[in-house]
Order: sequence, then structure tokens, then C-alpha cells
Amino acid sequence: MATPGLHALRAHYPEAKIVGQLPDVLMPLLEGAGLFDELWPLDSRGGGFAGWRSDIARIAEARFDLGVVIPESISSALLMRLGRVGRVTGFARDPLRRALLHRVIVAPEAWGRRRMVSRERFVMTLMEALGIEEEACRLTLSVSPDEELRLAGALEKAGTRLSDLVRNPPVVIAPGASFGAAKCWPADSYAALADRLGGRGLPIVLLAAPGEHERAAAVSRAMRSEAIMLDGVLDLGALKALLRLARALVANDAGARHVAAAFGVPSVIFFGPTSVAKTADHLSLIEVLETDSDCRPCYRRHCPIDHRCLRSIDVDAAEAASVRALARAASSRDLGDSPRRAEPAGFAR
Repeated sequence: MATPGLHALRAHYPEAKIVGQLPDVLMPLLEGAGLFDELWPLDSRGGGFAGWRSDIARIAEARFDLGVVIPESISSALLMRLGRVGRVTGFARDPLRRALLHRVIVAPEAWGRRRMVSRERFVMTLMEALGIEEEACRLTLSVSPDEELRLAGALEKAGTRLSDLVRNPPVVIAPGASFGAAKCWPADSYAALADRLGGRGLPIVLLAAPGEHERAAAVSRAMRSEAIMLDGVLDLGALKALLRLARALVANDAGARHVAAAFGVPSVIFFGPTSVAKTADHLSLIEVLETDSDCRPCYRRHCPIDHRCLRSIDVDAAEAASVRALARAASSRDLGDSPRRAEPAGFAR
């Protein structure tokens, strides 16, 4: 979701050396996107004192002129100050964070402390305050041949071939969410929907990130039909490759939906404790399923009551939304206007 702003930064400083620093598990997401000259792992995240010392030394050695701190955490600003970055810039919600920034960008009052604005607009507003503007708010991701090979290897172990899914694109179902169980539509509902979609002759890929095994296993056990299970075996690079070729995605309000949006994949997304207002861009290909429960959005990781916000969305409504998403996918393929449709390397359609 930061990529529109990062694209504007790259365009504004075409000759500058721009480095992105993020946790190593997230690095495959941005590899090959052309937004950075280098990507550095964030050793200080979970690396203790040694990790902090390593990051600080590396930043200081590079003698950066400008540091754009996208997260509003104290630690991210502190890291740049200790690394002696020339001008550390970002938003701030508390006095200590403000003290660590050389320049505090004032957030619009309408956002409130909970920053009720899409993440794309959040980052673009930060860039605009630096005099960096971009008319098109477009997501930018790329898939490399190596990432496709990693996906092909995972699919082969699961008993299928990448070339088969290129010829007959799957519906990817991602029933988990790292945020917490409160974001998740019930497993038995996912299973019923998967059976209905599979009954239409569509390949079903059941996708789980590391740590989501129990939820994916619960869906699999409740299903009557077969699915291709990819349970914790894809890194973010291979995930990009999978979602780029998907016919559609059915998922909770979690990371996979934003990757799918970058490749123009129609999606059905369940919103429970979270608000669409924080992700209000790039919804044209998304079927939003939500309820008007008076307790939402609560942003709790675990529901303290009966999870009514998601349990009240029935399978019939989800199937109808899926049919609409699949119709969009068919139209997109016929028109050839989807941003994802560079063919996977080595696999002819």
C-alpha cells in the first residue's frame, strides 16, 4: 500500500540512491519493483542490542541526506536519528516521536488519532509534504522468474503443476489473518463456499501463511471437495506469483488482498473488526462483505462477545459476491486490460 508514494519518491529523485529498510521476511514483496536501489533487512526488529548496533552502523556509514519514516513508531524514528540521517521526516502522534523527527508532517485533522485514511493516501500525503507529487495512485509489484520457480516447486509438492493453473486459473481462498482471529470469517463458512466454487469446476487453492495452519486445516477438514493446500510453504515472492495468476481471491481483510489488488485480481473480502475507510483505495475489483453491527469497527484481535460482525455474513451472500468477482475476472481476461497479465516466464497460456 506504500508503493504509490514510493513510486512518486523514485520519480522525484531519479538520480538519488534510495534504500528501503524493512523486516527480511517482507523483502520479497518489494524485490524487482524498481522502487529502490537496495533493500536492507531490519536487524533491529527482534535482533536485540546486536541488531540495533548493526542497523545504526550501516545507516550511519551510508550518510543519508533524507530519511522518510513511514511507520509512526518511536523505534523507527530513533533508528534514523541514531544513524545520523540528515533530515528525518514523518508523522507523529506523541511528544517523544516529535522530538526524534527533524521535520514533523502535520496529519489532516479529519484522520484523527486512529488515522482513518487509506494507507495509500497516508503515504502519498507524507510524500506531498516533501514536495513530491504523483497523479496516479497505482500499486506497484513485480514477479521474477525465480519467484515463479519457487511457486512451481511448492505446487509440485502439493501434487499439481504451475502450467495447469496458468491454463485454468484457480480461485485462491485465504482464510487466515495474522492480525488475529477476530478478522476471520468462520472456517465452516469458508469450507461451504469452497465446495460451491469447486462445484463450478474451478480449481481451489487453500492458502495459509506460517502460523495459520489450524485455521486452514479446519477449512480443509470441513470441505467435501478437493483443494490444493499451500500451508505455510510460500514466501511473499512466491505468494505474489500465485496471486498474479489467480482467477479470484476470497479472503479476510489481510495482506493477500492488497497483493491481489496490485495485479488486478478480483476479490471477495470480509470486513469484521476493521474499517474499509483505512483501505478505501483500489476497491473497484473488490466485493466488500460487511455488516452494520454497532460494535464495529473495534480493531480487537479477538472478539470478546459472539463475533457477530462476521458470523452474520452467510454463505449465500459470499457465493453471490464470488460470482460477481468471477464475472469481472472473465471480462478482464477477455478485454486484456488487467495490470497483472504479463505471462509467467516459461509458461505459455
